[in-house]
Amino acid sequence: MKFTTSLVRGKLIRRYKRFLADVELPGGDVVVAHCPNTGAMTGCAEPGFTVYLSRSDNPKRKLAYTWELAQDFAGNFIGVNTHMANKLVAEAINNKALPQFKPVERFVAEVTPPGASSRFDFQLFEANELHYMEVKSVTLARDQAGYFPDAVTSRGTRHCQELSELALSGIRTTLAFCVQHTGIATVHIARDIDPRYNEAVLDAQRNGVNIVAFGCSINQQKMEINQTLPVIL
Repeated sequence: MKFTTSLVRGKLIRRYKRFLADVELPGGDVVVAHCPNTGAMTGCAEPGFTVYLSRSDNPKRKLAYTWELAQDFAGNFIGVNTHMANKLVAEAINNKALPQFKPVERFVAEVTPPGASSRFDFQLFEANELHYMEVKSVTLARDQAGYFPDAVTSRGTRHCQELSELALSGIRTTLAFCVQHTGIATVHIARDIDPRYNEAVLDAQRNGVNIVAFGCSINQQKMEINQTLPVIL
């Protein structure tokens, strides 16, 4: 997935109020950028990190800049825009870049299964067989291990529980972790942050939910899923 405009490089001063970040541009000007990430962003928003912003010319926007990427002090690229995770997975499925999902003929985004209360990211169609997928963005890194979630997620727990129910009823389901961090080699559940979510994921695995992780290549020009990563529960 190529960025539609050239990203603007800067240095992060601070992230605050969840949705705002102060960024110093190369010329010394400081701009306020929209931060499209509601999570804790642990390890992704350290003052002094190199960051990359997209700029919109839409006069109706309150903030012209959107924070897209961070680069930590070790040089790893991090996709901070959580909305990109679904787009990356959709592109990879469309391009047949994910071996286990090559048979997918088409998909629909944002679907609530009959009788369910949760809306899942994708409904996949493979030889007329239903298949529901929920995607989570992973950016929390500890050494080379990635962890999800980075904050307590009751919504994520509910998603796992409903995926389990669908799997027990004979419907194919997948929980997919999209890793937007080039320094992550494996994916784990952050049981120390949210033990209930950890139990929900373990139950989902026992009940037949397919649990996978995808790694991305990231630079200033584009992002794309380029590998599968081990999920260690």
